[in-house]
Amino acid sequence: MSATTWKLDATHSQVEFSVKHMMFTTVRGRFADVEGTVTLDAAAPGRSSVDVTIGTASVDTRVADRDTHLRSPDFFDAGAHPAITFRSRRVEGSLAKAGDTFQVVGDLTIRGVTREAVLAATFEGTGTDPWGNTRSGFSAATSVDRRDFGLTWNQALETGGVLVGHEVKIELQVQAVLAK
Repeated sequence: MSATTWKLDATHSQVEFSVKHMMFTTVRGRFADVEGTVTLDAAAPGRSSVDVTIGTASVDTRVADRDTHLRSPDFFDAGAHPAITFRSRRVEGSLAKAGDTFQVVGDLTIRGVTREAVLAATFEGTGTDPWGNTRSGFSAATSVDRRDFGLTWNQALETGGVLVGHEVKIELQVQAVLAK
């Protein structure tokens, strides 16, 4: 089987993140503006690739004031850096059947800073929707230190520690449609 190209279906995909607030609770958010392409080669996973763009202005934590702050120069600086991108460099592992796990190693760019990120991923399966489109599902997770991308804003707490944690956990649930 040769490589196939898939377009990310943003209406059936989620890119979510979580970070500690005040060092003891977790704040969660998501991005609504996500697009991308996946090239799959089940016979030679190393030839597979992932290319994703996320609109920083689409950040949503369900709190308008916090979202405005996250779009500001203190965090994503959405005006100057409208997108977060991920471009794979290699895929390691198996993509042959549902349940297979693999790693996607690539370049994550936030605020113009690029660092390597490794996504631990699972191939969730393939099926045909009621309109005859072939769809595949994937889940993936990673964590990054936000300071590595210039996201350094914080406030010291009187009791010690900081307001916003450094580690950001990223979780993805992706559905992609086979390009025709």
